Amino acid sequence: MHSMRTRGLRPLMAGAAALFAVTLLAGCTSDGAEGEGETANQGTTSEENTASGDTVVIGWSGPEADHGWLGAINSGAINAAEGFDDVELRQAEGTNDANQQIAAVEQFINEDVDAIVLLPTDGAALTQVAQKAMDAGIPVINVDREFSDTSASRITILGDNYGMGVSAGAYICEQLDGQSDAVVAEIAGIDSLPLTQDRSLGFSDALESCGLEVGPRVAADFTVAGGESAASQLLSANPQIDAIWNHDDDQGVGVMAAIESAGRDEFFLVGGAGSVNMMDRIAADDSVIKATVIYPSTQAADGIALARLIAQDKTMSDLITPSVPYRIVLDAPVVTKDNVEEFIDLAFES
Repeated sequence: MHSMRTRGLRPLMAGAAALFAVTLLAGCTSDGAEGEGETANQGTTSEENTASGDTVVIGWSGPEADHGWLGAINSGAINAAEGFDDVELRQAEGTNDANQQIAAVEQFINEDVDAIVLLPTDGAALTQVAQKAMDAGIPVINVDREFSDTSASRITILGDNYGMGVSAGAYICEQLDGQSDAVVAEIAGIDSLPLTQDRSLGFSDALESCGLEVGPRVAADFTVAGGESAASQLLSANPQIDAIWNHDDDQGVGVMAAIESAGRDEFFLVGGAGSVNMMDRIAADDSVIKATVIYPSTQAADGIALARLIAQDKTMSDLITPSVPYRIVLDAPVVTKDNVEEFIDLAFES
């Protein structure tokens, strides 16, 4: 995952639409505006983008859907493709074996597809074959886990792991305003993963900005069983906690089970990723879970939509620059009972 360390802390954002920060490909903005304050857009219009065009064959490959979030990523890609009458989707079998995924991309190259959307099981391991596709003139849309060489993709679409930590920390700071001695705990994901490290760094930075710090911390493994085990360990070792951030709502099912088994309710819990299970409980407002931070499961669906634009030589109509961004980093908003209805339709089942 991409580290956002250099961007600093950002304000908490809770809009319903995923906002994105973009780095545009070098391109020319339009000259010769007709009137004061007007700029001519030489790219395609929204109507042109929506209109059916030449059929685009898109190859899609991702990891095995053994996790609620990955299941939503996969179904999102399929649903996005079905929403266009000019897209033919060729889906490789989901796999956590990098060699099998490389073989799938090789097949897409041999079939001369128009574009490839790829969520690599291992970004570094898939870089070479992605570069091979690019060299063959097939644009690659890199989703979620980055390649080790930026030239191996035409577009990179990422969730904001550092931003997740910032959003969780900012929300906790707001709720614990003035409680300088509050005990803030963290249940992380797999500590060896850069995404976990980025989430933890953002969380620590946000807490530091309001005079708090991460207290007891345990790591789980993004599974229900791992979440329950880690949470049980955390609770038994700490008789008083004021707030907990759990990185992942799938492991959060186990975290909630451990909390309820222990009969603890003196703290509030913030989740991560945005499952419908947690959003339902947030809406009910009858348990310790009060918020969750979105890690968009729409990334592959966005990849399909952008692959279609690229293959049909279209642009993003809402931008002045007549191009499609090279890099898109999606927002990490906080979902609470006050705005849950804005997000729940895009939530995934744990």
